[in-house]
Amino acid sequence: MADMKTASAQSATARVKAEIAADDLSAQVAALREDLARLSESVVALGHGAKTAVADEASVMTERVRDKVREEPIFALAVTAGVAYLFGLMSRR
Repeated sequence: MADMKTASAQSATARVKAEIAADDLSAQVAALREDLARLSESVVALGHGAKTAVADEASVMTERVRDKVREEPIFALAVTAGVAYLFGLMSRR
């Protein structure tokens, strides 16, 4: 009879430990989900910042090219003709 009580107590202790482990695991999964949500938000913010920086740099470079073409239209025309000639050579092959 004593063995049965000991086995029953051990079984109850094992169940309690299993429940505690399951609760701990659930808490860790919830924390992991929160971390992933914050990470996703950070990645979105980083992407938006990079997009803004690239767009700003493209605008600056476009304006520089426009200014250069206005300053030296003959040179711009010669460069355009040279690039077109090279594309024409490459497309024949």
